[in-house]
Amino acid sequence: MNKSSSEPIRLRDVAREAGVSQGTASNVFNRPEVVREEVRARVLEAAEKLGYAGPSVAGRLLRAGKVNAVGVAAIEPLSYFFEDPWARNLLKHISDICDAQGAGVALVSAKSDERLDWNIQSAVVDGFILLCVEGGDRLVEVTRARQLPYVALAIGGDDPSIPAIGVDNVSGAKLAAEHLLSLGHRHLAALATTFGIDGMGYADEAHVRAAMYSTSRDRAFGYWEALGDVGLNPADMPIYETRETRDSTHAMIELMFAAEQRPTGILAMSDKLAMWSLEWLAARKIKVPEDVSVIGFDGVPEAAFSLPPLTTMEQPMAKIARMAVDAAMGGEQIAGKHLLDAVIVVRESTAPPR
Repeated sequence: MNKSSSEPIRLRDVAREAGVSQGTASNVFNRPEVVREEVRARVLEAAEKLGYAGPSVAGRLLRAGKVNAVGVAAIEPLSYFFEDPWARNLLKHISDICDAQGAGVALVSAKSDERLDWNIQSAVVDGFILLCVEGGDRLVEVTRARQLPYVALAIGGDDPSIPAIGVDNVSGAKLAAEHLLSLGHRHLAALATTFGIDGMGYADEAHVRAAMYSTSRDRAFGYWEALGDVGLNPADMPIYETRETRDSTHAMIELMFAAEQRPTGILAMSDKLAMWSLEWLAARKIKVPEDVSVIGFDGVPEAAFSLPPLTTMEQPMAKIARMAVDAAMGGEQIAGKHLLDAVIVVRESTAPPR
């Protein structure tokens, strides 16, 4: 195709390059679900080759200049931002930073794979913060195609081409276990977030090492490192995998306390699991920390108001949010995976064993 560099690329140019009708090309951008996958791929490839920004409001606005807004996308339902304590805390920090800058925040649904391309392409934002958590490869791929600044949070894997910010789960979990061990505990048990393998219940070492989700696996590795430093083995600390729901957590802690050797210390891989554990223990009049100590991970605000207040490994959420917003708005970009340290916040849920 011979076009002057000053001439805008139009939809009909993309259609001609891809060998499809203009109506089909339009559907790729506006109703992708009605177009066959191989045709969508051909049209999108042609659009990228020609530098076509798309027939969306977003494209027109961004060509005119900044829209002063950041998009936050997660491979979870939009309710995740309001129901999950970790996500809610992160969104609060992002919102505070954007408020201070007079910028907007757009929540982008990435739950539906069929609508993912359109939702990312049509978002009227300057860049994206991706809450990948785990399994966010498709979200990263689609966001890259938008060619706007982006940063991924809590993503597994070590792909150096993905700008990512996360917490050092191994060292944070090691510090959590070291805290209980330093108090004199030797009978520990762990409540795990999902390893990404079907099932729930006792997780042996092989199950942990085969985990699909790096966050759960790395936190288990951190616990094991601390155990090794005092001469204990992974088998000396049973791990119970939950489905990250209240019911599954209660079921796993019930299994934990039905064992012949009850734990004197519980390592929970999230504050959410830890607080649900406190509920179960209180209902059965098992005293915390007199009968058992409990430590969480994340440092969500609710942990300070649990009964008793929860000892936890606090993620530097304000710093994570500040770096993420800056990168998404076109400021300092993140190169590769940037890990930050969690710090221990000691409260009333941990004490020496009886």
